[in-house]
Amino acid sequence: MTIQPPAHLNARKRPRQSRSMATLDAIFEATIQVLLSEGPQRLTTTRVAERGGVSVGTMYQYFPHKQALIYALNERYLQILAERVEAACRAEHDAPIGRMVEALVTTYWTAKTERPEVTRVLYQTVVEMDNRALIEAFGARADAAAAAMLASASDAAFVDLRIVTLTLLTSVFGTVRNAFERDLPAVDAEAVLEQLKLMCRAYLESAGTAARDRAVN
Repeated sequence: MTIQPPAHLNARKRPRQSRSMATLDAIFEATIQVLLSEGPQRLTTTRVAERGGVSVGTMYQYFPHKQALIYALNERYLQILAERVEAACRAEHDAPIGRMVEALVTTYWTAKTERPEVTRVLYQTVVEMDNRALIEAFGARADAAAAAMLASASDAAFVDLRIVTLTLLTSVFGTVRNAFERDLPAVDAEAVLEQLKLMCRAYLESAGTAARDRAVN
């Protein structure tokens, strides 16, 4: 069952024109800057409006309060992340599973670590927020993209594609978040990244082999 976002966190309106999109982009970037400099507790829509160069009235047209603003910011972040995962998976259709793992893991790792301060502060903002709808929407998109990619693998077949996909993504997402939260030194982070690729590749090779063995028997 699809989880609906809490009504009080919905944006007042969605941008439809390029000018409105540019305004919203400025608001989101200003929100990030205020979060980084002031922290979630001191964030206000007034501070964001001042930083983004928009009026408080314009802010209010989109977001009735800061909780709705933070929710929308996290929604935008996860939408962009989903798009990157989808693009990486599409590009590797019909490839061997080694290439698929390399693309998927690298794409997700890079997206989470290229602006680590932003990722960190966004984690902080969702502590008291009901973001289940956002996580469900992102998970559904990532699951669909990865499953379609794995189904096309040139060197493997999977009996239970759904579970294989779920196991793979849970392993990738969980490892990346844990490595990020531990704030590993660069050399350790790079080593974990390579080991994660190795682990995922070994798992898919094993799951694919098991599938072939069952088909033969």
